Amino acid sequence: MTVEITRDRIASRLGDVTYDRFLFYVMGPYKSFNLNYVLSEEERRNITTKDLPGPLRRLFQNKDDINEAQALLRRIQGALRTDPGVNAFLALDVDIDTEDVDAVTQSIEYARCSNATAFVVPFLGHNFGVGEEAGSVLANIADTHGERLIFMHEDDVTSAMIRSAPVRWDLRVETYETEAELVTKLRRFAGGVMHRERRGDLGHLG
Repeated sequence: MTVEITRDRIASRLGDVTYDRFLFYVMGPYKSFNLNYVLSEEERRNITTKDLPGPLRRLFQNKDDINEAQALLRRIQGALRTDPGVNAFLALDVDIDTEDVDAVTQSIEYARCSNATAFVVPFLGHNFGVGEEAGSVLANIADTHGERLIFMHEDDVTSAMIRSAPVRWDLRVETYETEAELVTKLRRFAGGVMHRERRGDLGHLG
């Protein structure tokens, strides 16, 4: 790793918040999933979108909404930075070139440096890469940072990794139906980690 990733380096790239030293790494897809990725134009012509069940219909979203997944992460980040005022960040914020440190290694190090890490998996997220990254992060730090990790997935999302995570890594996995519920649960999680640090149940990261 040619660039060293540290808590100080991460914090220096972020704006001021009430709890500057409480780093909350928010992981998730940056692009929304669209069935245009996997279906040909001819296949799409043979599907009457309005007749599909709601969850499937949502996968035919307009291409203009392709960045909604990243917008969701930004809204979550903003909400956490405002209340309770923790230093929530996305990998993009640290601005380390993937030619210097590959994306998966960056995610592992950001999670290792953070007081809390959340994997957020929305139904409309283009989630394959996120699942791979999450698996790499968990394989490397679940033993030492497991109590600082949470996996939040929208009700409609299921995968083998989600089903195996609580057993394989003893990972806390929760679902959400609305963005407001997601933010509430992440705030509660951050508050719980912060309280345990103050009590001495979790080691102080500095």
